[in-house]
Amino acid sequence: MAFRLPVIAEPEMPEGAETSATGRLPRWLKRPIPKSNANHMTSELLTELRLETVCENAKCPNRMECYSQQTATFMILGNVCTRPCGFCSVHRGRPPQLPEVDEPARVAEAAARLGLKHVVITSVTRDDLPDGGAQHFADCIVAVRERTGASTEVLTPDFVHCKDALKIVIDAKPDVFNHNMETVPRLYRRVRGPKSDYRWTLGMMKQVKQYDPKVKTKSGLMLGLGEERGELLDALADLREYDVDFLTLGQYLQPGEKYLPVVRFVPPEEFDEIGEIAKSMGFKKVASGPFVRSSYHARDMAETEI
Repeated sequence: MAFRLPVIAEPEMPEGAETSATGRLPRWLKRPIPKSNANHMTSELLTELRLETVCENAKCPNRMECYSQQTATFMILGNVCTRPCGFCSVHRGRPPQLPEVDEPARVAEAAARLGLKHVVITSVTRDDLPDGGAQHFADCIVAVRERTGASTEVLTPDFVHCKDALKIVIDAKPDVFNHNMETVPRLYRRVRGPKSDYRWTLGMMKQVKQYDPKVKTKSGLMLGLGEERGELLDALADLREYDVDFLTLGQYLQPGEKYLPVVRFVPPEEFDEIGEIAKSMGFKKVASGPFVRSSYHARDMAETEI
């Protein structure tokens, strides 16, 4: 038995785009439903502790698998984002409240009760906060480490309006710092919005190592948005030039009618090929495949390097 990925509407496919014979999602984007009550246990725990996850808010196709393995990517700072990215289904608008002071403790409690050894923390973008939410990230890192002893990975916004924010996060000593490039320079502002800046993203990754060389850096791109092979490889080369350690490559899926359409479904063998090219460029770890997301199997990627 297979289930359809949680895409609200069929992608609007431009003329000549690569789809399955029926015009629907191709066969490789279907997978079995995990057989485990842990899916419900994880969901109930998150509800009890009033925690958001990117798994739910971004309609991640791996949610059931991750929940069934009693893991999740915690999303802090609420569930309303100040950026109008063209690919993301997280609600956008003006966040209604300041960061909840007890949220770091609740994240740490969930990590402890789930028995996590590697904890991934992300957030909405909070341009309304003076530090972009950096101190809240730092508080969560410290709380998780003190409560569980687990390694930590943060997937942060770009902090483009607060140049001191990055140091606040790195001073809390996460094991992995992740910020997704998402796409190639030509498509950058169309995909990530008018406030985004390709060179700023690269510079931030370099700055992490200047603050603390021990922190591993990680970035990821979505494929299928209209990027060409040459410009994709150029973007990967840029990441290596700025000493990014880990790379994720996954298929973009349109979460609803108002979001960017899928231009192409990239077959698994092409993901494998691009992944091998990326490894030859010098990335320490590469995860490349249709279902790969930035925090998917994050512990497997990070554990031999931490």
